[in-house]
Amino acid sequence: MKLADFTYEVREGLGISFQAIRANKMRSVLTTLGIVIGILSVTLMGTAIEGLSRGFNESIAKIGADVLYVQKWPWFGGEDWWKYRNRKKIDYSNFKAIEKQATLVKTVSPAAWTVVPVKYNGRSGSTVFTIGSNHLYLETGGMSMDMGRFFSQAESDGGRPVVVLGYGVAENLFPRENPIGQNLRVGNSTFRIVGVVEKQGSFLGDESADNRIVIPIEAFFQKFGGNRGIQISVKAADIKNLEDTKEELRGILRKARRVAPGAEDDFSINQQDLIIQKFNTIGGVVAGIGIFITALSLFVGAIGIMNIMFVSVTERTKEIGIRMAIGARRGTILLQFLIEAGVLSLMGGIIGVIIAYPLSLLINQVLPTSMPLSVVAVALLLSILVGMISGFLPANRASKLDPVEALRYE
Repeated sequence: MKLADFTYEVREGLGISFQAIRANKMRSVLTTLGIVIGILSVTLMGTAIEGLSRGFNESIAKIGADVLYVQKWPWFGGEDWWKYRNRKKIDYSNFKAIEKQATLVKTVSPAAWTVVPVKYNGRSGSTVFTIGSNHLYLETGGMSMDMGRFFSQAESDGGRPVVVLGYGVAENLFPRENPIGQNLRVGNSTFRIVGVVEKQGSFLGDESADNRIVIPIEAFFQKFGGNRGIQISVKAADIKNLEDTKEELRGILRKARRVAPGAEDDFSINQQDLIIQKFNTIGGVVAGIGIFITALSLFVGAIGIMNIMFVSVTERTKEIGIRMAIGARRGTILLQFLIEAGVLSLMGGIIGVIIAYPLSLLINQVLPTSMPLSVVAVALLLSILVGMISGFLPANRASKLDPVEALRYE
């Protein structure tokens, strides 16, 4: 068949399809309901997975893949909880050993934390994380300043009473004034505000990254006690040598913590690959469940379109006979009904996408969502494919009708 002939038949098929759909408006709407629900499921699942993935990757990218975390507990090691609980805490002497002996690291930053009330001129925050760290906290955390500055090494080593606010804390306590230079009551002590960290945003509803303040770790120990466990963040000098950096840290920590040769490590060196792997596993399970629900909805919709197309073929048997009698080929009849099924399903897909968009905006208030054009394109292509597949048997039946018998049909 020549391209021009095929194009003509497609145009003609589209015209006949729209006429048939307009002639049976209510039936067409009811037929597309299954497809609407299926495509709605596809689109919402796609936007949720895309949004979660994008938000997760942005959060990970802010910190960087070259950061290692020395902690008492391993990430995702809940099955051996009692063993990890009995480990010695990571203490400040472990940080000093790494800081002094490590050769493959760029920056090392300790972090101790507690939750204390903070106050300024009658305004207070009761669940603010107070973190004690050194002057390199921003670099290992992949953050930057929104205003002011971070405290210096001299202020850190000297335990000066200075504080840097998270964006959320500054927004809550200083809604209409500049916080820089103001005095903030942290527990029972007063600290001078020197800076505000840029907004980190929330992920899965967790806004703790902005609901924190940072003070010099020496000041933290003086005010809240020095006998505390800490976390040590280590930024590798070269991401290509991340495994070597990890092994160097293991050697330093085993020596500092007097772990006997052959004995198991009594600490954990965590890295972001573990979070990424866990996230991908969970994402795969969620996607699998979503695909099953979607497939079920589309299957129901496909059965509906197939049944209606069989009814349509039966109702238009005489029309098919007339078209065949004046020269229409079997392939033309087949194409006509395939196009009609595809158009019917595409209409359902378009309605499903239109409904999905405002719903995704509502969901975005709880979970991050994103509806790129790729998700919309996949949803619409899937709706056309479902329509063509479900319409094939009725279309094939129509194309095989005997013209003489079809003309006699009443």
